[in-house]
Amino acid sequence: MKLVTAIIKPFKLDDVRSALSEIGVQGVTVTEVKGFGRQRGHTELYRGAEYVVDFLPKLKLEIATSAEHLDQIVETIISAASTGKIGDGKIFVSELEQVVRIRTGETGEEAI
Repeated sequence: MKLVTAIIKPFKLDDVRSALSEIGVQGVTVTEVKGFGRQRGHTELYRGAEYVVDFLPKLKLEIATSAEHLDQIVETIISAASTGKIGDGKIFVSELEQVVRIRTGETGEEAI
């Protein structure tokens, strides 16, 4: 089992969610986060004062999946979230040791 963690631009959420639904992904956890990478933030003007925005708003998606669906999920996120511009985000894939469905007690891939 794998855990796919994707950091994307907020306005791309609907595109990514619908693309994942089309390939049969049933569960996604979304968290509003802030961060920076090569984008390094930017300067904004507010009421005549200039200030630096160090951390940019992003969304973090987490998807637990079986190893056989991993490549399809990663490719779907890349195609749906890409704008071709800096700050499109990153995808991290990590090993998932155990999953337990609280309601039924199911474990492993059955719990996903």
